[in-house]
Amino acid sequence: MKLLRYGAKGQEKPGILDSAGQIRDLSGHVADIGGAALSPAGLAAIAALNIESLPVVAGAPQKYIRLGPCVGGTRKFICIGLNYADHAAETGAAIPAEPIIFNKWITAMCGPDDDVEIPRGSVKTDWEVELGVVIGTGGKYIDEARALDHVAGYCVINDVSEREYQTERGGTWDKGKGCDTFGPTGPWLVTPDEVGDIANLHMWLEVDGHRYQNGSTSTMIFGVAHLISYLSQFMSLEAGDVISTGTPPGVGLGQKPPVYLKGGEVMRLGIASLGTQTQKVVRT
Repeated sequence: MKLLRYGAKGQEKPGILDSAGQIRDLSGHVADIGGAALSPAGLAAIAALNIESLPVVAGAPQKYIRLGPCVGGTRKFICIGLNYADHAAETGAAIPAEPIIFNKWITAMCGPDDDVEIPRGSVKTDWEVELGVVIGTGGKYIDEARALDHVAGYCVINDVSEREYQTERGGTWDKGKGCDTFGPTGPWLVTPDEVGDIANLHMWLEVDGHRYQNGSTSTMIFGVAHLISYLSQFMSLEAGDVISTGTPPGVGLGQKPPVYLKGGEVMRLGIASLGTQTQKVVRT
């Protein structure tokens, strides 16, 4: 299934994409794409519906219909740094011995095609296409062998990053990672049965038509199951939590010379089976 949230900011309704690419409204069956709806029982109940009998939402999604973040009620937006061997190499960093954890604030989360805002004073705003993992069943001290049972689905995330704030302004990475609009999420939450091999998904990102990132989840250092188990040693994971799992090479920081967003550019990015995003970059 491809689950989604559509409508104006802060007023999104739950929906599902049908076989013809139309949105079908789920409001009569679930309150939101979040919480209990993401549990195995909740997802099974949605899957049991006659999708073709649900109300059609007129208009093409991402063209005439705005999509919000594909999961609602998220309480934690957890990110993993330097988790692709080829990306670590382009930044000159050593391969981490353990996952590097940082956070985006919930106010960073936005729709997949919403504008990305460059913060005031920014000179090094960058892009990162990433595989997002949405937790469906919470837990603590999760066994790696059963970790994927805790996943409701997967999505595309653009881990927008301000490099000066991240590494040159003191403190932790969070300072440059959690600015408003720095976490476009979606377009859909795709359930695991429709994703394929999560360890071998093609992913890409373009700025103004130039392809900078062209990689694969196959170069991840720590896989999804390991990350879920690892994170659960330090916090309770909850339904609706989002984990952004790292980026392949091709970020602006890695260009020679580096290339950063100035405002006015258009970013397009996607991951096989998970859809695409398009964002205009604007200055606040």
